[in-house]
Amino acid sequence: MQLLTLTNLDRCTVKAIPPAHRVLSVNEMVADGLARTPKRLPPILFYDAEGSRLFEEICKVPEYYLTRTEKAILEQHAQGMVAGCAADIDLVELGSGSALKTRILLDALFAGGHTVTYRPIDISRSMLERTAAELTEEYADLVVEAVASDYDTGLAEVGRRRDRQKGFLFMGSNLGNFQHDEARDFLATVGAAMSPGDFLLLGVDLVKDQRLLEAAYDDAAGVTRAFNLNLLTRLNRELGADFDLQNFRHKAVWDAENQAIQTYLVSTVQQTVRLPEIDLRVQFGAGEAMHTESSHKYTLDGLAGLCREAGLSLTRTWTDDRGWFAVNLVQPVQPTPVSHRR
Repeated sequence: MQLLTLTNLDRCTVKAIPPAHRVLSVNEMVADGLARTPKRLPPILFYDAEGSRLFEEICKVPEYYLTRTEKAILEQHAQGMVAGCAADIDLVELGSGSALKTRILLDALFAGGHTVTYRPIDISRSMLERTAAELTEEYADLVVEAVASDYDTGLAEVGRRRDRQKGFLFMGSNLGNFQHDEARDFLATVGAAMSPGDFLLLGVDLVKDQRLLEAAYDDAAGVTRAFNLNLLTRLNRELGADFDLQNFRHKAVWDAENQAIQTYLVSTVQQTVRLPEIDLRVQFGAGEAMHTESSHKYTLDGLAGLCREAGLSLTRTWTDDRGWFAVNLVQPVQPTPVSHRR
């Protein structure tokens, strides 16, 4: 396959590697989720073209503080975040997307005279190609070596390189999409790809007032509601389903026990939905909630404990003035020196 979107092919490669784990099809994910009790649909289904557009709109609503707060932290502290970096560094981003916030760190690295190879890992090859083309146009000295695969495979690939310092990026509070054990295992996988001196910059949303959290996921303008309901529109289009969007409402609630915002689509009537593409008929009771996303929030003590479980150490934190969001420096745990006593 020709990388037709790439104009600086001498500085730009996208390596596609089969993922370590088979990626379920949309049909399989939907059939599995609707057979569960309670019913659930995985959040990966949010991001068709319209869902991606709506998420960009969510990031602009007043209630959704996450994106602009993390961006402000990076703008204020980027120089300090990269101050101790080696002269030659690999910047490895997990789930890079359009790399908008990454540019802040790239600016700081180039301003400090560093040589940078950007190594994003994302399942979407088309997104990687588009981002790589944009970045090599913007940064004349940037080399991009992207890996199109899942995180496990991508991390194993970039972890083979041990001759340069690696700075890993996992931003946007994406860690919050994992359950506790999944988050621990993910961080451990990142740790396995690290060498001494490598680091991870990890953005997480912090526990705060319930009203602020719930408003961020249920804004007054209804953009998050449209984003959640668009999931059903996608199933109607791709699976021939007959979800009536008028019969479902968006719900976002704070789950204090699990420290997470839980989002649902709640059936307002008793109804039967047909999905002919997967030969499925699904009964919904009036008031029945179908889970669509968990967004976990952290305390700094809780995050430090999670890092320790993964064999890593939380060594520094940068927050906004209100303490709503945190970008954290995470590093491998240094082995304890062996004492040689007579």
